[in-house]
Amino acid sequence: MSPFRPADGRPVVWRDGFGTRFTVFVDTEEEFDWRAPFRHDGWSVDTVAALPAAHARMAAMGVESCYLVDYPVATDPAAIDALRHVAAHGRATIGAQLHPWVNPPFDEALSPRSSFAGNLPPALEAAKLDRLTAALTAITGTAPVVYRAGRYGLGPNTLRLLAARGYALDSSMRARYDYGAQGGPDYRAIGNHAFRTGPDGAILELPLTTVFTGRLRRGGQPLYRAAGRIPRGRGLLARLGLLHRVALTPEDMPLADALEAVRVAVGEGVRVLNFAYHSPSLVPGHTPYVRDAADLAAFWQWWDAVLALLDRLGVRPASSDELLAAA
Repeated sequence: MSPFRPADGRPVVWRDGFGTRFTVFVDTEEEFDWRAPFRHDGWSVDTVAALPAAHARMAAMGVESCYLVDYPVATDPAAIDALRHVAAHGRATIGAQLHPWVNPPFDEALSPRSSFAGNLPPALEAAKLDRLTAALTAITGTAPVVYRAGRYGLGPNTLRLLAARGYALDSSMRARYDYGAQGGPDYRAIGNHAFRTGPDGAILELPLTTVFTGRLRRGGQPLYRAAGRIPRGRGLLARLGLLHRVALTPEDMPLADALEAVRVAVGEGVRVLNFAYHSPSLVPGHTPYVRDAADLAAFWQWWDAVLALLDRLGVRPASSDELLAAA
């Protein structure tokens, strides 16, 4: 798949007084075995029951969360009740996340490549998106306008399909990451600044924020790419404090690195810091990132410290509606 490039769109000019903001996107999805092959069944959605308490905790700290909900969650009665509770609390937006391997119709052969929805034939990608959009509209009474492709799997037709269905904000591009080895998209050329893309610039693209930290961080993507050609080269650079790629997520990103990444992003003039996590991480034992109670405690300590730093730096929360209005 050809690399995605910000040059294919145009930079966002934020309205006066917008300042520097942050937002939190939650991949709200089923629990499954992350190590097993993709399958249509064998999942559960039990961890969605933890969302209301987690949302209340984040909202109490001023956080605006956007829950990117996939088909298993959007069609389970207990999960729907939890989502409605979250929405009624406020400071919440319900958006869409397409996991094609658990989202009907199931007309594709399951494989790593087909797990990226953007690789599907356009008619099949559209049909899956329609089923998901309809399910989410039934929950809230309003069609979703925010989208993320599961596994960040945008394809050559996705933005056109989204625009035709009224989606206005996409957060599928994971800045500085490349999924090409698995048959997915290449986002190495994507930076952290929002931009307009899709037909006639109809889609606001808000990449997941990823920065390089360390003494050699100005070497950025070229140095990181070169280090990847050397066995354990990237790990060595990170351990020496020379270069580390840090995404703004509590999942597998140590707190000290995340705090430095926030400082770097703000110092580089990133206007919207985009954070993310997976909803099954709210319950131990369902993701590689939160395996036990100690990991869950560390998850919340991460958020407490990061949110405190954002407050000290004057970085205020923003909802997806506010982002769309200010763009």
